[in-house]
Formats: sequence, C-alpha cells, structure tokens
Amino acid sequence: MTPTNINDTMKLSLGPLQYFWPRERTLAFYREAMGWPVEIIYLGETVCSKRRELGTRDWIALAEELRASGKQVVLSTLALIEAESELGALKRLIGEGGGWVEANDLSAVQLCREREVPFVAGPTLNVYNHHALAMLIEDGLRRWVPGVEQGETLVRELRASMLAEGRVMPELEVIAFGRLPLSFSARCFTARALDVAKDQCDFRCIEYPDGMPLATREGKPFLRINGIQIQGEEVTDLGPELPVLRELGVDVLRVYPQANGMADVVAHFDLARRSQQAPPRVAVRNGYWHGEPGMTRADGLV
Repeated sequence: MTPTNINDTMKLSLGPLQYFWPRERTLAFYREAMGWPVEIIYLGETVCSKRRELGTRDWIALAEELRASGKQVVLSTLALIEAESELGALKRLIGEGGGWVEANDLSAVQLCREREVPFVAGPTLNVYNHHALAMLIEDGLRRWVPGVEQGETLVRELRASMLAEGRVMPELEVIAFGRLPLSFSARCFTARALDVAKDQCDFRCIEYPDGMPLATREGKPFLRINGIQIQGEEVTDLGPELPVLRELGVDVLRVYPQANGMADVVAHFDLARRSQQAPPRVAVRNGYWHGEPGMTRADGLV
C-alpha cells in the first residue's frame, strides 16, 4: 500500500440514523462516534416525525457537543413533510441549528434559501440534470448527495455538463456503505405489517434496530421495512469502486449507521481512502452504481 496524505484523501461522513433506536442507545452511539475517523456527522430524523426519543432541541444540543469535538455536523431533515407541526419543527431546526442542513425536501431548500443557511442536497431530492443542480447552487447548495439510483454514468455526465458551462461543482458525496433508502410513503409499512393503525403504532419500529426484514413468498430476503421507508435488504458497499470515485472527483464517502460493527466499518473505509489500492468488498455490490438493478450481486455472493 502507498499511503496518501490525509489532506489529499476523501472525507468520511456518518449519514443520518435511518432507524429508531432508544434515546440512550442513540446518544451512546454518537458519543462513541466522536472518536472515529469521520470528518462529518449527519444528525436528525429523516424518516418519521413520530420518532421522538430525541426531539429537535436534543438534536441541536447533540450537534453542539459533536462540533466541540472537531466534527462538522449537518442537521438532516425529514424526507416527507406531511403536517404543519413537521414544518414548524423544520423551521426550528434550520433557524436554531447553527450550521449546515441536509435538505431532503424542497420545503427545507426554500427555508434554507430564505435564511441564507448553507445546505446539502440529500439523496431524496430529485436532481437529474445540471440545470437543477445549478439552481440549487444559487439557493445555497454546498454539497450534493446523488440519489441511490444515480450511478456513475449520470454523475459523470452531470459533472461534465457543469464544467462545460464553466460552473463550479459543489462537493460531491456518494453513499459508500449501508442499506439504500429506496422509497417513502405516507403509509407506515411497519404498522401495516404488524396489523396496527399508523396513529396507534406504539412506536414498534424501535423493536427493529436495523429495520424489519421482508422476504418473498419463496422465503428469500428481499427488502427492509423501516416505518414509512423501504430499504434494500442488502448492505451495499462501494469500497472496491474507490479508484473510480477518486477519478470522478468524489469529495465525501457516506457510511450509514447500522446496529452493529460500525466502528469496524469506519476503520475499514478510513484505511481504504488512505491507500492507492481498492479495498476488498465487505458487503455487496451496488448494482445501481453500474447501471444495473440495485440488487445485482458480485464477488461470488449469492
């Protein structure tokens, strides 16, 4: 291995927690993450506003604690705004957060623009061409996280179009590890699976720290149910694609929190980004990145 200077390597980010964990488990996780070699930590609820083990004030207080440890903290917003109360919480998060915001909905983009708060375009914003990206930059965009289905070809074409027009690309952050967030719905899939009403769910998501497994009729693992969110079953891994990511100019590698083994995952990617050699794949291949079905597997994994 030929190490690179840390100043020349990609940054590592810890994406927002997609699952519903108990308050003390969540706080303990992030306090452990203070000592991990990640430069950026995303905080906040992105899936369901009913998940209130930590409220808006708690996320902001935790953000201040993590910033004091030297991390860049970005407060993440809901991907689906459905109620006036959720809009009110969004306004508090943006107005009082004290730093960048990950906008996962256009309501958040509008509020960030009005308040001149720098923001990250999260993977649930629809950015499919360089015109949309240029408009968001005018609104205050600093970093873009492509959607899970946006692979190498689209990112390469969009980047080339921006450069051809003399536009400066924002920072580019790619999801490198974790279960991919595939869709969101006004309905709660977890409540439906457990045959309870959405408004009487008793916060059952908390029983599934990595989401509820969903199998096909043949018993083959297929998806993960996570409240109003559907995820892919597989934990995907873009580690072996690091040489291509470097060539594309990717600035940040995002790893999504999982219930177990995250310190090892972060250490693996930290070592990989400092090396000129592609690391071995520790999870499965993300087919979307290669213009194939997302669940396409590789390296003998079946």
